[in-house]
Amino acid sequence: MAVFIASEAILFAVLFFTYYFLRSGNPQWEIHEPPKLHYSLPMLVVLLVSSALLHWGEKRVKEQRYGAGRLALVGTITLGVVFLILTYFEYAEHLLHVTPQTDSYGSIFYAITGLHVFHLSMGLLMLLWVLFLPGWEPRERTPHRPFHNTAMYWHFVDTVWVFIIILLYAIPNIWGMP
Repeated sequence: MAVFIASEAILFAVLFFTYYFLRSGNPQWEIHEPPKLHYSLPMLVVLLVSSALLHWGEKRVKEQRYGAGRLALVGTITLGVVFLILTYFEYAEHLLHVTPQTDSYGSIFYAITGLHVFHLSMGLLMLLWVLFLPGWEPRERTPHRPFHNTAMYWHFVDTVWVFIIILLYAIPNIWGMP
């Protein structure tokens, strides 16, 4: 899982580099207004709370308190769905002004945020899978730890959103769009 997460981190790093490469002096960078924060910041809070809840649940599983671990999974899944709902509202508002076909800004913005939504959706499916597993403890001589591996992936997806907020939302709102 760590190697997979590292490869996905490289993918997002390349996309972030592409965002700033396109932004610097590109005449196709037509956006005049930075993205609004009224959905993205609550989305950040939702994901940070979901990560904290999942971490708490993982600790409970290590203590063999599986009911609390399942409760944390249900809470994390619920918060992940709330994130997807907020994403829908954000996209509905943002698409009124810029689409992926509008210009290079629209293309890279939706590529990065859309890829994040895809990863978050995959994380939700992984969390659901772990929720319905009959047992979470590793078997004899096996390195597989489903709860831990899924939690690592979820924390990665949440961390990527922190970088998205900083690079695609906060910086343009602080320093403005070129």
